[in-house]
Amino acid sequence: MAGAPVAGCYAWAVSTNSAASTAKISAALGSVGQGSVVSEVAERLLAYFTSGDIAVGTRLPAERQLAASLGVGRSAVREALAALEILGIVIVRPGSGTYLRDGISELLPRTLSWGMMLGAPRTRELVELRSGLEVQAAQLAADRITDEALERMRGNLATMAATLDDLTAFVEADALFHREIAQSSGNQVLQELLQSIRSLLRIWVDRALTDEGHAASALREHREIFAALEARDADAVAKTMSSHMRTASRRLLAGFDASQ
Repeated sequence: MAGAPVAGCYAWAVSTNSAASTAKISAALGSVGQGSVVSEVAERLLAYFTSGDIAVGTRLPAERQLAASLGVGRSAVREALAALEILGIVIVRPGSGTYLRDGISELLPRTLSWGMMLGAPRTRELVELRSGLEVQAAQLAADRITDEALERMRGNLATMAATLDDLTAFVEADALFHREIAQSSGNQVLQELLQSIRSLLRIWVDRALTDEGHAASALREHREIFAALEARDADAVAKTMSSHMRTASRRLLAGFDASQ
């Protein structure tokens, strides 16, 4: 029992330090102007996290506190943190909170300056780039894809067909289908570029399919791509992937525009 007061003092000190850290972070972030979007919240958070003023491993304030500090809704903070988690800036520990990750590169803000989080013009450019790279990957895959990869893609299509009413599962199977194509291209640089772009666009990709009708259309497009790949027809692959990327890009940008 003699140790109880010491333990109590320790807990009080930890709580006090946590509260002080929260207050410091909130004050440093400042408020975001009216009409700001998720991209601006993410940019403000990223700039602070990489400023050197916050130690790695620090637990971040709760979403409602960050939202109050920035003068935005909690949903904007939640989506910004989700994007930063995908990019490896923060880590979410269920039941504990969101923490700043170790090993953040000082070059990261420059690397992300062309990314989706920094405004509509760059997002549109990123979507254009993704479309071109997806077509190139598919053309290369037409000559290099293995029967094993085709079988996995057949499984992806089956999952998509079975989850037309579960858009979260559908989008995941869709992503696996495209990842298989990138891997089958045999070009590691191209594969890594596409993975980075998909991560930057993840929020908008998740929003692109809004109903079963969109999902059914996307499934038809993927089946056409698969048939061309199975035939090892590079021209048909390029045509079907180009057509798919046009409609996919329109859906993605519609979701992005709706958020502005």
